[in-house]
Amino acid sequence: MVESNFVDYVKIHCKSGHGGAGSAHLRREKFVPKGGPDGGDGGRGGHIILEGNQHKWTLLHLKYSKHVKAGNGNPGGAQRKFGADGEDIILEVPLGTIARDGETGEFLFEITEHGEQKTLMEGGRGGLGNDHFKSSTNQTPRYAQPGEPGQEGWKILELKVLADVGLVGFPSAGKSTLLSVVSAAKPKIADYPFTTLTPNLGIVNYRDEQSFVMADIPGIIEGANEGKGLGLRFLRHIERNSMLLFLVPADSPDHLKEYHILLNELEKYNPELLDKQRLLAISKSDMLDEELSKEISTELKDVPHLFFSSATRFNIPQLKDKIWQILNS
Repeated sequence: MVESNFVDYVKIHCKSGHGGAGSAHLRREKFVPKGGPDGGDGGRGGHIILEGNQHKWTLLHLKYSKHVKAGNGNPGGAQRKFGADGEDIILEVPLGTIARDGETGEFLFEITEHGEQKTLMEGGRGGLGNDHFKSSTNQTPRYAQPGEPGQEGWKILELKVLADVGLVGFPSAGKSTLLSVVSAAKPKIADYPFTTLTPNLGIVNYRDEQSFVMADIPGIIEGANEGKGLGLRFLRHIERNSMLLFLVPADSPDHLKEYHILLNELEKYNPELLDKQRLLAISKSDMLDEELSKEISTELKDVPHLFFSSATRFNIPQLKDKIWQILNS
């Protein structure tokens, strides 16, 4: 992914179409001077609709379209002719897009399937023509309903990256390097914190032409749930992952403490994240000898874990096996 092109949050102003007015027309023909009411109904105003598109991965195309306006419905006509409906506006969004009310932040719905459509803002109903109001006591009603006004307001669209495996760890834990080794993704890699500024996705090939999707999430720091570092903005992406792969580097001064800090940040953000399947992987394990590995394993005796090295490919096949086993358990 090109970092400058990845947009996972937009706020747009929406205005649905007004409904068309009903017609108050009275039938008048050469030999039927008092033919009675024949006004048709007005068309409904245009909706604003979100549609899932599996080929999109960012909300960039909506970033510069802050105002979205649907068409108005047309008025009804004589001979009970219906007015045309206003033109709908269909906004294509990536799978995993959440819609919220722009004022209250209230959750509205989520788009998760290709081609799925949900109405973000409904157009106003068209007014009824005078034909609906005739009766035995009022045979020539000279009035009709006006169309309902459309809706108007701000909406928030948030993208949660859809992936099978989410990589969770402190900055420089080796997440981007692992993704570059097991997939064709080319994330930016360097030995300083916050190299990754946006989520990166990679397809990991497995045995028998099977595969799974792995997401490299920007590094979390202690206090991320309070808005420190970059973590808060990207913690929501972890909510869409089937399992979480925690990475703690071999040169960490306290592996168990670092793991629990990461768990604590996720729990404070959303306690349900701890219900996900998870695995702890000790990265950069080429720096360890057998004795140090045993010491770390003793330290982590109650935590399922695995040692690997992206640099030497040590235990990479075993790591993929374990992930596949968890995903299909």
